[in-house]
Amino acid sequence: MAQQALEEVSALKIRIRFSKHGPIKFVGHLDMVRYFQKVMRRANVDIAYSQGFSPHQKMSFASPLSVGVTSQGEYFDIEVNSSESSEEMIKRINMANAPGVEVLSYKLLPDNAKNAMSIIAAADYLVHTDLFHEDMIKSFISQDTINVIKKTKKSEKEVDIKPFIHDIHLEHDGIFMKIAQGSATNLKPQLVLSALSLYSGITLPEYILYERLDMYCLENDTLISLEDIGGNIE
Repeated sequence: MAQQALEEVSALKIRIRFSKHGPIKFVGHLDMVRYFQKVMRRANVDIAYSQGFSPHQKMSFASPLSVGVTSQGEYFDIEVNSSESSEEMIKRINMANAPGVEVLSYKLLPDNAKNAMSIIAAADYLVHTDLFHEDMIKSFISQDTINVIKKTKKSEKEVDIKPFIHDIHLEHDGIFMKIAQGSATNLKPQLVLSALSLYSGITLPEYILYERLDMYCLENDTLISLEDIGGNIE
């Protein structure tokens, strides 16, 4: 029924949320793009293609995930010619997925919705470490400024990252942080943790697990999860 109702509508905008855990966390962003292009074909998703000499699937990802970082809040947008219900599409895509990748939601977006890549403004992370206590974190974030040396390909410059840390606190399984991300400002959780360790006088181990929890856009000065835009197809 859902497919029949939607077949006559062209270029349906869909947002897919997925998680990424286990060894596949070491697969880079471009390889994940190619991976999902193949999954769309294996799952028989009626995805739309661009016009021209080299048609490609209409697909865009919200924000690249660093290699080695796990996530339960990754997003990409696609356009489809027709669709079954969200429940059926999630089941179909997950049957084609490799271990460690799971689609969590499949939402129909409004026609005027912008793609996730262009609107992302912040992201939640959980840093799995027990090296810090709450007083350290409170003292760290209470500073007037948090200056760090940010390296680019061409130079280094001192930057105050405090305005880009929306929240940071201790949870039972690590440090939670909500930080600015996107095209305008892209603060990495590794840089925040490095600044915290330097401030606290704690040496970080060679490897720490970072997990992205969710991503947000800004609407009327309020951060809204990318998953909260649009709705399920019944």
